[in-house]
Amino acid sequence: MDVGYVLAAIGLGLMFGLSGAGSAIGLVIAGNSTVGAIRKRPEVFGMSMVLSAMPATQGLYGFVGYIIYSSKMTPEMNFFAAAIIFGAGLGMGLVNLISAIKMGQVCASGISSMGMGHNVFGNTLILAAFPEFYAILGLVGGIMMNGLIK
Repeated sequence: MDVGYVLAAIGLGLMFGLSGAGSAIGLVIAGNSTVGAIRKRPEVFGMSMVLSAMPATQGLYGFVGYIIYSSKMTPEMNFFAAAIIFGAGLGMGLVNLISAIKMGQVCASGISSMGMGHNVFGNTLILAAFPEFYAILGLVGGIMMNGLIK
């Protein structure tokens, strides 16, 4: 087995591993706020649950990238192709990790505010879209890097 193949496999692991870890962390951050908010105002559970679930998308983006790149994995692949997969995995993984955590923090702030009686659900959705945008850009960039593999 070639070193390039191992490098590409590490890239795939980073792609979905960091993305999934970021989503899990973001979900917990927002979920913790939901638990606190519904103790004061149980009626905000539905809106809080929607906001709590938002960081899950980054894990899905990492999985989509994994599906796209795993079809390029062969033991005979050249080192350049392996380096592209590694780079895409590292890039997508880091973008998704950070954006999911930050999205969880934005959502948690909105959930806490709703627990205090403020009507900020729509505003929080809009603000949570900003880190989501960069996660989408990370996925698009990763997909575009796939085109570099011959």
